[in-house]
Amino acid sequence: MSALAELTDSLTRRAAIGAEDVLAMRRLIWNDTQVSSEEAEAIMALNSACQLRSPEWIDYFVEVMLDYIVHQQVPQDYVDQAKADRLMHWIDKDGRVDSLSELELLIRILERAESAPESLKKYALQQIETAVLTGSGPTRQAGEFGGGALDPGSINAVEVELLRRILYAQSGADAYIVSASEAEMLFRMKDATLRADNAPVWDDLFVKGVANHLMAHRNYQTLSHDDQVKVERYEADTHVSLGRFFGRMFGQGGAELPAAAMGISTQMNDEAAAAVDHAVTPQETQWVIGQIRADGRYDTLEKKLIAFIRAEMTSSL
Repeated sequence: MSALAELTDSLTRRAAIGAEDVLAMRRLIWNDTQVSSEEAEAIMALNSACQLRSPEWIDYFVEVMLDYIVHQQVPQDYVDQAKADRLMHWIDKDGRVDSLSELELLIRILERAESAPESLKKYALQQIETAVLTGSGPTRQAGEFGGGALDPGSINAVEVELLRRILYAQSGADAYIVSASEAEMLFRMKDATLRADNAPVWDDLFVKGVANHLMAHRNYQTLSHDDQVKVERYEADTHVSLGRFFGRMFGQGGAELPAAAMGISTQMNDEAAAAVDHAVTPQETQWVIGQIRADGRYDTLEKKLIAFIRAEMTSSL
């Protein structure tokens, strides 16, 4: 049995990981600067098996798995669907995220990766919504978050901060933009927690999150995984023949390079595009009205939302 297998077997039987165990793990994993698939799987299994996890373990777990999933990706920092699916399969063996370390890993990937599948972001958001609606999950565990178990139908400050980080993470299409499905999730959570003792910061996240969906500028987009591969191939060519590289860019081959990679805007100028996005269209107005009417009432948070949108539109005139 290998040294890693002996250590993980011992920790699994104990069901606890302390600071000294993390030091032992560090000596066994990363000694060759690469994390293998077998090592990553062993770390995920150990995290699931041990209910008592020290803060040092949480930091180490996120650090190692982030390196494996994001930085050891080809191209680097572009998470493909296969790795995202594998991660969700590892986490979802019992149907949900069970620990702070797993949830923090999901969010950190979305924050650090240049691009990641939308399914990963949706999966992370689903964990927060489930915790709020059911009162159970990693954000309700006193041992890791410190907030303790709360009744279903309320939202705490930790959950608000995690939602904010996920919604505005850099990876994915329309980075930093709240999508329609995400805005609808905010409305669902608002309806479910309306009369609860929620964290004061929740009101601000709801109002600005929905307003972001309606009014944020969508000109910036990250390159797709395939486009980044293409860019890296062109960059590699410059080490061989700079003339050939520019010939491809401005000749027939240049058309293959993504416009975003060359700084070419395919839309109207940025200032004009931002003004168009900032305006609330008739379709968006109907969407907001539909969300407000869905539960048959015009509540305090919805009034705050409309007041904020009016103030934003007035300030831009």
